[in-house]
Amino acid sequence: MIFDLHSHTTRSDGILSPEALMSRAKARNVSVIAVTDHDTIAGLSAARQAACELGLGFINGIEISTLWRGAGVHVVGLGVATDSPALQEAIQLLQQVRADRAVAIAAKLEKAGLGNVLPEVQRIAGDALPGRLHFARYLVKRGSVNSIQRAFKQYLGTGKVADVKYQWPDMTRAIEWIHEAGGVAVLAHPAKYDFTRSKMCRLVGEFAAAGGDAMEVVSGYQDARLTQDLARIATANGLLASCGSDFHAPDQPWQELGNFGSLPESCQPVWRRLGFEA
Repeated sequence: MIFDLHSHTTRSDGILSPEALMSRAKARNVSVIAVTDHDTIAGLSAARQAACELGLGFINGIEISTLWRGAGVHVVGLGVATDSPALQEAIQLLQQVRADRAVAIAAKLEKAGLGNVLPEVQRIAGDALPGRLHFARYLVKRGSVNSIQRAFKQYLGTGKVADVKYQWPDMTRAIEWIHEAGGVAVLAHPAKYDFTRSKMCRLVGEFAAAGGDAMEVVSGYQDARLTQDLARIATANGLLASCGSDFHAPDQPWQELGNFGSLPESCQPVWRRLGFEA
């Protein structure tokens, strides 16, 4: 069985609708999928219905933007109750932060002479609130840069012209929200932050001490040595192990649905906590 517990739809910064994402997951032989859109659960109902029709196992999810020691980190909530008052209040806060940040980013890009930014980015975002990836797609579309990566390096990354400092809630608060919604708190892709290994280990340790339940030992296509290292770190901190593609778009094979290695046998899979067996 393939468990893909990190994916995105058009309700955040993915390019496939919830229904299309489920169809692709089925075609990619995924057995159980979690939709974990950024700071929203708006796509879960449609995705769950489509998954049911296709015979896919489905897990409610969300990826919450947080701060840890001043740095942005993401916490995935798996198995959350969508009617949780605590989660609903959290989403309202997070969506306001996202809206304010989008306005600020657009203003910086417009000041740099890059067009009437916000309306165009909103068209790209569709039903979602614009995030940095939408701004990056806008910059590629207008020809200001030739790739998403270049958009971040030149305009959107730390210290660049359209860098807007995070105003996200503390990581510990996100863990509390997820638990109040009956979910499992998972530290997303710990090796993908711009941290040294020792700083990453501090992050994992503090996440576990704050009540976190699991961490992503596998995030998309990655080196087997990294997987083994992350497995050891998870075990040392008493954390369950999760895995997922972090899928956003079909043209990114390194983040394709189901396209990642297996969890090491030493790991305790998070899906058992959620009532699934491989």
